[in-house]
Amino acid sequence: MSTTLELFWHLSSANKKDRLDASAKLIGALERFQAEFVPKEAPETSDEDENEEFSGKNRDGLDALNAQDVSYSIRRLVRGLASPRESSRLGFAVALTELLSRINTVTCSQAVTLILDSSKTQGSMTGQEERDVLFARLFGLTAVIQSGLIVRDTPLSSSASSATEASNLASFSEVISELLALGEKRSWLRESAWWTIGLAVDALGASSVYWKDDAFEAALEMIYVENKIWTPEKIALTLKLQKLRADADWRKLLSPPFKQPEITHSGNYTALARILKEVNADEDEDADVKSKTVSWKPQVHYVWDLLLGEVLSPQSSKGSFPEMFRILVDESLFSSTSSPERKYWGFQIFQKALSRVSATDLPMLFTKNFMRSWINHLSNSDRYLHKAAKQVVTDIQGLVKKDPTLGFALILQLTGVHGSHQFDKLTKTKTVETILTSMDNEGIQSYIKYLLGQVNDQEGGKTADIQAINARRAWVIEQLAALVRNGAVPKDDAWVQAVLDWFTVHGLFIVRKQSEKSEFLALHSIPAPPFSDELRKLCRERLLSCLAELTTHASVVQTDDKNIKVSAVASDGQFWVSKVLSTIERLDKDTKHVRRIVEAEEEEEELRQKARELASRLSKITGEQQEAAKGAELLVSATLLHHYCATDDEDSDSEALQSCVDGASGMFPVETKKTKKSRKSVTTSADEVAPEPIDLLVDTVIGSLEEATAYMRAVANQVFTLLSGSVKESTIDLIVAQLSRRDPAELLQDEDEDMEDSPDADSEDQEDSESESSHDEEDDEEDMEEDPELRRKIEEALRVNGINAATGESDDESDEEFMDDDQMMAIDEQLAAVFKARADEKRGVDAQREATHYKNRVLDLVDIFLKKQPTSPHVIRVILPLVELIVDTSSDEKQLADKTTGILRSRIGKSKEIPADVDKEQAIVVLQELHVRARKAPSSDVLATLNQCSLYLVKTLLNRGDAEQEVVKAYQESLKDFITRKASRLNTAFLQDFIRRYPGAAWNLRNNLIDVTKTAVNGYRQSQAFQLLQVLVNQLFAIGDHKEEIISFMPSLRDAILAAVSKACTEASLTAAHVKEILKLAISAVRQSKRIVSSPEELATLWDPSSWEELSKNLATSDSLKAAAGLQNLCKQVIRAVNQSSTKDSTSSNKPSSGATKRKADDGEQGDEEVVTKKAKRKKVNKNKSS
Repeated sequence: MSTTLELFWHLSSANKKDRLDASAKLIGALERFQAEFVPKEAPETSDEDENEEFSGKNRDGLDALNAQDVSYSIRRLVRGLASPRESSRLGFAVALTELLSRINTVTCSQAVTLILDSSKTQGSMTGQEERDVLFARLFGLTAVIQSGLIVRDTPLSSSASSATEASNLASFSEVISELLALGEKRSWLRESAWWTIGLAVDALGASSVYWKDDAFEAALEMIYVENKIWTPEKIALTLKLQKLRADADWRKLLSPPFKQPEITHSGNYTALARILKEVNADEDEDADVKSKTVSWKPQVHYVWDLLLGEVLSPQSSKGSFPEMFRILVDESLFSSTSSPERKYWGFQIFQKALSRVSATDLPMLFTKNFMRSWINHLSNSDRYLHKAAKQVVTDIQGLVKKDPTLGFALILQLTGVHGSHQFDKLTKTKTVETILTSMDNEGIQSYIKYLLGQVNDQEGGKTADIQAINARRAWVIEQLAALVRNGAVPKDDAWVQAVLDWFTVHGLFIVRKQSEKSEFLALHSIPAPPFSDELRKLCRERLLSCLAELTTHASVVQTDDKNIKVSAVASDGQFWVSKVLSTIERLDKDTKHVRRIVEAEEEEEELRQKARELASRLSKITGEQQEAAKGAELLVSATLLHHYCATDDEDSDSEALQSCVDGASGMFPVETKKTKKSRKSVTTSADEVAPEPIDLLVDTVIGSLEEATAYMRAVANQVFTLLSGSVKESTIDLIVAQLSRRDPAELLQDEDEDMEDSPDADSEDQEDSESESSHDEEDDEEDMEEDPELRRKIEEALRVNGINAATGESDDESDEEFMDDDQMMAIDEQLAAVFKARADEKRGVDAQREATHYKNRVLDLVDIFLKKQPTSPHVIRVILPLVELIVDTSSDEKQLADKTTGILRSRIGKSKEIPADVDKEQAIVVLQELHVRARKAPSSDVLATLNQCSLYLVKTLLNRGDAEQEVVKAYQESLKDFITRKASRLNTAFLQDFIRRYPGAAWNLRNNLIDVTKTAVNGYRQSQAFQLLQVLVNQLFAIGDHKEEIISFMPSLRDAILAAVSKACTEASLTAAHVKEILKLAISAVRQSKRIVSSPEELATLWDPSSWEELSKNLATSDSLKAAAGLQNLCKQVIRAVNQSSTKDSTSSNKPSSGATKRKADDGEQGDEEVVTKKAKRKKVNKNKSS
């Protein structure tokens, strides 16, 4: 036993792998012991001796046929089932099951007796101890069943008695009886105990023992005859027994409460529902059904898996799944009186059935009560079952992703009789929308067909509710539009065109006669009742909104050699707008079946015909102008469609359409003939120059940005994308002019002028004044309550006329004081002035807000231009207006400034391409203006943006090769301002970036940098000037061949450094930290000089070691700097660096080793870098040791 005792400890491990490993080792060792064991022959003994022999530990009889280790292990494993430590019950149960299945020297009776004896309850036990003992009995009996010992028909290999059977009817009946008693003892054990009985029944059914039939009869007697109480566990066991014992008298066994012998028969569903709901007896309406309830638990009962499997199986003939789900789930668990706990079970059962039912039975799951409960709990996150309802949504969406063909059936249920057309809106989810995105093309077409079938009155029109029909039609319109506008829904030209045609027919035409053979689905039936004006207007609006989405949607167009993505077109390359216009043209010719809602006047019809002909001609242009022609075609077509969709009471937009036609005709004139006919929208005089055609088109685009519809804004952006390659200077000026800041007073003045221009404005105001007076008074009262300033002005107006405002604090206020007509008129005039000022203020805020939105849209055009045409010479004209927009915007336009900043930084600052053939003078002016604004930048963010724009212009100008002088001049002025003016908003980064990126041009600033060190406004700015010199010196290797200039520059740099440090010694103009950085500049400059000079004497002449010795002495005696000993060491490093060159030259004939040279270099760089030298030596010693 010494080899197995240690294994028992690991059976209680919390780690599953450790438990399984320990079990395997234990079983393997016990099998070896049992194989080596030889049973002893039992001597003849008297009855008294036998009683003494079995009175001790051998009364279970295990030692007779088993090795000592085996019998000990069986007893210990059984006792361990009651252990509360960690996972011991699991580990011991697994080991016991495996051991009983491996050895054939233990009978079922012996094992059951041992388990029952070790799991007896006593009155002195605590609740936890009793719970452990009951679980030990359950696990022990389960081990006997799962090991196969309960129905083992193999006789014992050797036996001490004549009873050689491993199992028999008595032991089987005892196990069933004990499990039934265990389930009755504690309600929370009942489900597990009956589940174990099910295991025993399954084992019996699969066995071939001779007492099999008797065992079934005994089980039926104990379960159905002796126990009349029905529970879900009993139903689950019945489902198994009816398959195994179909010949039993089930009608007698199941009655009552069931009327049919097959428990899944539809006639038994009502009784099943009451039992499976597990309600208390006093809650049950049927007193004949005896059931026993347990405390509720969140996990649904395992009987539902068996029920669903039985009813949904192809072999099931008596049961109907829709009927079963309706009665057992919908009318029971989801009833209006059902508790949230039962509904939670219902959601789980729905999820189980969802993954099992066929496509034909799937709609049957969405029953009335379920849909009501599901929608209610989805609609509000505060509901008890909101998370469970959300999980149902997730499962449904996952199901459609696996099988897209189910999407249409699901949407019909969600929006059908038991659901709601506004399912997503009611539930605050995107369930229907998500299902649509997962559907295939066939499913979407089926859904469209279903929607169109909901348009007409389905009740024959006799008792139709017009309001309900209009609401349903509005829902259909919204659903069709949502299909097109949802970018995640896979687009197909066929169904998209069908939707657009349907909107076109019902939005612009009236169906006079149906045509079932027509290509247009809307003509297959006449709407009954006819569409209302509101619905027709909604169709027009949704038509334009769908086209707005399609204009931004990119489709794959197949060309001769490759596939490309193009926006605003179908897969055949034709604009969607053009397809709609083609539909309108065909419908205009079909006067037999449709007629226009509004007939156009002759002049408008001529203009439309002209626009159609122009669009057709533009579509045929190829070559270099093809892209611009496409843009003009899209603009003309889109404006023409917008003109069609305008009604009498709306702006017909004839002027915009005429402008498009004139601009496109001028930009792409007809080559075959020329006309001198003047355009209607452009009047020119002798002194006036006609605008560029591209300007007319872009002006129309800009005007489209003011439209309230997303359609014209989307068209404007796409058109400008295509036209951006043809813009001219005047076009850019036209665009950036829209970004200039206007005073709100001017905006109000423009609005007033527009109102004055309207001839009917005064009459309309008079007619509406009475109807709106009460509404205005209510608004004014609300404003008074919310605005203390307005209240103060009103009280002041009253006080001027001798009236005090009522406060409610005095009794005298209740006395009324009457005024004459003159007093009333005077008060009216003053109050009118107060309210007018208030209205003007509010109107000014609204106008300014609209102006900000408009500028945002114009910025989109600028962004498109910079993105599409980065090499255009007109890019320079955009920079300054954008900068002005950043600098001059107020706090209420922060979003506008942020967007402009983003455009400048991404399109200008990070641009890898530069304009070609840029106007030099214009670029220089912009660069100078940028530097002027940078010197007064309001913030560091603005300065950083200006810096990026400046570097972009520098790159552009230097690329020309003839503008370096002007670039340097601009930076000279900024350098002077930064160093000599204390209020300058520049920083070192503005100048450092220029020096690092363009060192060749920055080299021309060397003398200016030297000069400003002498005229710096303070010591800090002086140190920053030297910092810039440090950057310049570090870039000497990149400036090219300027040897003579560098040699002549070094003495000036030396003198500037000596002068600044010497002055700091006497006047304390610099701190020790500043002086240290300046001296490091000297060391760096000496090293750079070594690379250029031809002899050590020349280096000594440049840097004059004696002057540095003098400076070292001055530092040692300076009151402010003598404490910084490192400064003196830095001076000595300069001297050594200068002298080192001559020493090296004089000893070059000795050819010192590289190690000696390295040590000299290290010695020459001592001082502040002493620690670095020591580290180098330490590394060298370690290297020697390792070698």
